[in-house]
Amino acid sequence: MSRQSPVTDFDIRLLRVFKAVAECGGFSAAENELGISRSAISLHMGDLEKRLGLKLCRRGRGGFALTEEGREVLEGARRLLSGLEAFRTEVNALHHSLRGELNIGITDTLVSSPEMRITHALASLKAQGPEVRINMHMDPPGEIARGVLDGRLHVGVVPAVNLPASVDSQALYSERSGLYCGRGHPLFAEPSTALVALGGWQALGQWDAVVPSYPLSEAGRERHVGLKPSATASDREGAAFLILTGAYIGYLPDHHANLWVAQGRLRELCSESAAYETPFVAITRRDRRPHRVLEAFLAALGKSDASVSGD
Repeated sequence: MSRQSPVTDFDIRLLRVFKAVAECGGFSAAENELGISRSAISLHMGDLEKRLGLKLCRRGRGGFALTEEGREVLEGARRLLSGLEAFRTEVNALHHSLRGELNIGITDTLVSSPEMRITHALASLKAQGPEVRINMHMDPPGEIARGVLDGRLHVGVVPAVNLPASVDSQALYSERSGLYCGRGHPLFAEPSTALVALGGWQALGQWDAVVPSYPLSEAGRERHVGLKPSATASDREGAAFLILTGAYIGYLPDHHANLWVAQGRLRELCSESAAYETPFVAITRRDRRPHRVLEAFLAALGKSDASVSGD
């Protein structure tokens, strides 16, 4: 891509490969994302570096890393590809049918929630626009918010905790979280009346607990005060792993814990006093450009029946 040469479809394809490699953190990690082999990715990266006349990344024992030029090219590629998607969206507005992409970020474990608003909204979007491409990203809430703000994601589904001022939010539902212990823990066989006699959940500070390293709602922070923070987890899946060892107590969303409760592997402690609710919202960038696919999804999300269960 010299100064005299136009940007071709091949160049755009190479830039898409480079963007995926950079965001995945390496050639191997990008194989599934791109659906091509590592050797093909390597050839594409070599072609791009030759066409640009720049070294974009380094690979070796120290791992994958972008060069300074690579970081600048990545930002330019993001702007270019985002502009192409915006152009596609504007052209789509000339057509009756929906076409284009929806990039959506969702927090872990929500698939087991009995609230199917997201599922129903995605189904409605697919029915309205069979050619719409849906790209699902499962990330921590903070990463989802950053993705919405920098344009990588059109919409995110996150807890209504520490939301940036520059996003709009649409209320979805509240998620109940209970305090659990695993089979083998000394509290697992204790009668509920005995726990009440001990002073309830507020008296359980002697037991090792797993606490989250991600932000919590005010109610969640209140419930964690007094617990003994002997382990941390970056997400709810990690907390479940530790609680199931029988060595820790900790909080889990009920819909995530229910299967293990039914199997006799988890038990909720002080269910009437220890639980708390976390509201979930769909977030979008406040100054977003018109995007028919996104607007159709948000409209479907508002109409979806929150009372239907079965995820």
